[in-house]
Amino acid sequence: MKILAIETATAWQSIAILEDDVVLARRDQDAGSAHGLLLLPSIDRMLAEAGLQLSSLDGLACSIGPGSFTGIRVGVATCLGLRAATGLPLALVPTLEAMAWGVRSTMFPICPILTSRRGELYWAIFRRQVEGGLDCILSEHVGPPGLLAKSLPEHSLVFGDGWVSMESEIRAALPSNATVSLGSQEVAKPSAVNVAILGMHRLRRGDVAGDCVAPRYVQRTEAELKYEQSGGLSATARRQERVAVAASKQSARGHQRKGQGSRPGRSHDS
Repeated sequence: MKILAIETATAWQSIAILEDDVVLARRDQDAGSAHGLLLLPSIDRMLAEAGLQLSSLDGLACSIGPGSFTGIRVGVATCLGLRAATGLPLALVPTLEAMAWGVRSTMFPICPILTSRRGELYWAIFRRQVEGGLDCILSEHVGPPGLLAKSLPEHSLVFGDGWVSMESEIRAALPSNATVSLGSQEVAKPSAVNVAILGMHRLRRGDVAGDCVAPRYVQRTEAELKYEQSGGLSATARRQERVAVAASKQSARGHQRKGQGSRPGRSHDS
């Protein structure tokens, strides 16, 4: 099975083509916030360098978060576009699971950590199965370093840009009986190779994405937070409410001025 995999859940952009467990081509780059500009040209170049066409592939795999909302949307939208153009089946792979797959040989619980855009962290905890797969023992969470530290088993393998950026805060909050080992630099960044392998596993067992594809944001978007804070009002309704409040205040001030102007003046005895 030949599969194209896309990983854009962080600033690191990774794409790869695998045939079974063999890497036919891959490209990795720091895309920053330019996933939308770089992704399709990078896929075209990678296919050309490998002497392949989309029509020669058997499937697609996409990392679906958690991570950067914008990056995830770009990756998912690109895969959906490719699926629509080719009819290829699409597998959806959680980002943290794909990261954990890269270090599945360890005997310790595995905790990949990514930074969240609100100064918090994304993490999940996995354990190797006897037959070589992964069990998820703590599903995706988002929260401050202290909450992550308290969720770790007594000894865990930790890695990812979240650990790099908040190591001191996590260590300071670790329980006294908890210790950590550090994953290598090679596994700190999400890789499309792992996304491809897990995507193949899913496609082979018939786990194919349907029409409704939902990224794993874990954390609510700014729009959702504003919607909740507004009491469930849409952006249009919020604008209408603000206009109505402003008009009401202006009308009240007008009535107040009229009342002041109609008061009888004071009379003075001569």
